Amino acid sequence: MDPKYLSKLLVDDYVMKILMASYSRPMSTQEMSFEFGIPIAVCYRKVRELMAAGLLMKERKILTDQGKWVQLFRSKLKGAYVFLENGSLRVRVELSDEIEPTMDRSVPVINSPQEVTP
Repeated sequence: MDPKYLSKLLVDDYVMKILMASYSRPMSTQEMSFEFGIPIAVCYRKVRELMAAGLLMKERKILTDQGKWVQLFRSKLKGAYVFLENGSLRVRVELSDEIEPTMDRSVPVINSPQEVTP
C-alpha cells in the first residue's frame, strides 16, 4: 500500500476514533457514528476505507431487538509508525494476530440467583 495514502488515512480524526474504539470491543457503524459525532455517511465511508486497507475487520452480525441485522467491526491495528528514512516516507503497521473474544453485548447477562434464607 502507498505510504502517503496510509499515513493520511491514519492521521484522520474520524479514522483514529474508529480504530481506537473498536480495538477493545466490536462496534457497529451506527454506534461509532453516535458515540463520536461522525456523520453516518462519513462513518460508512471510513469503515469501507479501513476494511480495504486491512485495518478493520467484520467480526460478526447481531440481531437487534428491532429485528434488524447489524454488522460489528473490530480494529486489527495494534500499532502504526510513520517515519522518514533515508529521505523516504515509510509506514509500518503492526496488526493483531489474534483478536480476543468478547461477550456479545446484545445478550443480557443473568446473575446467579441469590440464596434466600427464611
